[in-house]
Amino acid sequence: MPLKVLKPGLLTTVQDLGRPGYFHLGIPMGGAMDRLSLRAANLLVGNPEDAAALEAVFLGPELEFLSDGLVAVTGADLPILLDGEEQPGWTAIPVKAGQVLSFGYLRSGARIVIAVSGGIATEAALGSRSTYAIGALGGVDGRAIAAGDVIPTGEPGAGKPGATVPEALRRGPGSPAELRVLPGLFWHWITPDAQKHFFADEWKVAPEADRMGYRFKGGRPMEFEPRERPFGAGSDPSNIVDGCYPYGSVQVPGGTEPIVLHRDAVSGGGYFMVGTVISADMDLIGQLQPHMPVRFVEATMDGALAARAERKAVVARIREALA
Repeated sequence: MPLKVLKPGLLTTVQDLGRPGYFHLGIPMGGAMDRLSLRAANLLVGNPEDAAALEAVFLGPELEFLSDGLVAVTGADLPILLDGEEQPGWTAIPVKAGQVLSFGYLRSGARIVIAVSGGIATEAALGSRSTYAIGALGGVDGRAIAAGDVIPTGEPGAGKPGATVPEALRRGPGSPAELRVLPGLFWHWITPDAQKHFFADEWKVAPEADRMGYRFKGGRPMEFEPRERPFGAGSDPSNIVDGCYPYGSVQVPGGTEPIVLHRDAVSGGGYFMVGTVISADMDLIGQLQPHMPVRFVEATMDGALAARAERKAVVARIREALA
């Protein structure tokens, strides 16, 4: 079901579940910011869960369908319009050739996933169709979609028109959103009071929030334990002599505003990390708007593993609901 792009939206890119295995070469995993929404949208239209779809931020695109098929929109809440008539989200919507999909203004969340039967079939790069714009990989010539693009799709599967994901399985951030963090390798660099404040304070999403990382502001600045600076680290107490950045790691340049590294983040650098957001909560970050309140919650390894298992169980329940 090829798509013609009439309007691209604010930033709409092709995304799948990413290209793991190249982080050591400086190429991030990438992929959908909200992986649960991607899986659900693909299941709704009869695609494999890892098929490529469109991810739009804040403002949806306007798309013309060039053949019959199914479309599903998951993730953020905004009016979904087919030829001007509102349609339900998280639902398999039948479409005819010539119909136009458009969107109203955002009500909650930040990103939508638009999956079509057959999946987006742009050329893969390093095993993934995900757009990594900084490296000009994947997607449509390594960039966001643009007006006039015709986006190819694959062979449609066996989606069921009208199938819907139960509301209980549609997870989104609360207010304040809670992000569970496992303290990390450099946690002991800050004072006990600073450790306490990091979890006690309410933070807000800063405007500098994108696929590389989300910055948070509003909490108290961190105090550092006195220590001899390692050779080559410089005078700033938040600097280290370069290290690897885990996916989801929380770096705090200058000890003031935490940055959670996300799908398209760099693989290493010279800022210390207080910890890492657990994998089960990374999708929530992709749905945070600027200025939304957030609290960091201390996690344990056992708790992180239990949350990951719970997340897998939710995906399994979505599969069962749509079988």
